Amino acid sequence: MEEKKYMQLSIKLASKGEGKVSPNPLVGSVLVKDGKIIGSGYHKKFGDYHAEVNAIASAGGKTKGATLYVNLEPCSFYGKTPPCTWSIINAGVKKVYCSILDPNPKVNGKGLKSLRASGIQVEVGLLSREAEKLNEAYLKYITTGIPWVILKIAQTLDGKIATASGDSKWITSEDSRKFVHELRSKVDAVLVGSGTVIKDDPELTSHSKTRRNPRRVVLTTSQNLPPISKIFRINEDGKTIIVTPEVTSKLKVHNAEIWVVKKNKEGKIDLKKFLKKAGEKEVTSIMIEGGKEIFTSFLKYRLADKIYYFISPGILGKGLETFGDLGIETIKDSLKLRGIELKKFSRDFLITGYL
Repeated sequence: MEEKKYMQLSIKLASKGEGKVSPNPLVGSVLVKDGKIIGSGYHKKFGDYHAEVNAIASAGGKTKGATLYVNLEPCSFYGKTPPCTWSIINAGVKKVYCSILDPNPKVNGKGLKSLRASGIQVEVGLLSREAEKLNEAYLKYITTGIPWVILKIAQTLDGKIATASGDSKWITSEDSRKFVHELRSKVDAVLVGSGTVIKDDPELTSHSKTRRNPRRVVLTTSQNLPPISKIFRINEDGKTIIVTPEVTSKLKVHNAEIWVVKKNKEGKIDLKKFLKKAGEKEVTSIMIEGGKEIFTSFLKYRLADKIYYFISPGILGKGLETFGDLGIETIKDSLKLRGIELKKFSRDFLITGYL
């Protein structure tokens, strides 16, 4: 089916914008006329022209009577750029294939209604599952105001994330770590607890001059964070954030933005309030990288959407377990991953799934 081929190309083009367009969605578009592709484009970065406009521009005035393929409903309102529906109508496009509607209240059917009112044929639903997976973070964020939450876990074969002394470098192989660096460049933020900062002193960057770095978030109630930690020393981009219940003199020595989030009944930072705050700051996706207490809390309160679970063939015996008490007493109540995918690295396995 030719239509699927063109939509697959649109989705592939859209993925090129990962880590560059947030809080906007990932969108790609292809123009076809007389069985040939005459133009294509994708949303390259936030504030730039949208996919449909770029595809039309690349067609060089040959768009009259063409069919346009796009993985998300074209926008119909003024934002950073004019409505894409205007460009499509003015280009003389005769038919539009759209994978899914945009749940953004400013769009949500209005874009397709505008196209139909102008006499353009519209088909919705082509490769909808693929399109939804591509924009899973955006779809959650735009409908709930809460970021898409990913847990990134690296453990040994016997379920440990560190030795008894706290050593955790490096559980996984170099190619696994490079994959994680790429993942960081595709999310808006990465998060760790203060214990991870103290023990591992991570940079939490993409480790690349060409890829974008995410915001670096540290949760702390004690505020005993070493000022010489890498996440503070490399903060030229201003992306390091401390999340804490209150601002005290201890925090004034740190080169970081501070978000105040109150504690819950257990005396820990309220994660639901934190995620709401992150959403207000236009964080559409966040990857949780440790440690045990943080992993446990996000699972206990059912706040995680997806897991990247790296398993190394090493065995430690005594050591720090990945999770603490989740309040689960029976096997039937255990958390189970859906949509599982398996990837092999040089010596590690990666299990990816949804909660």
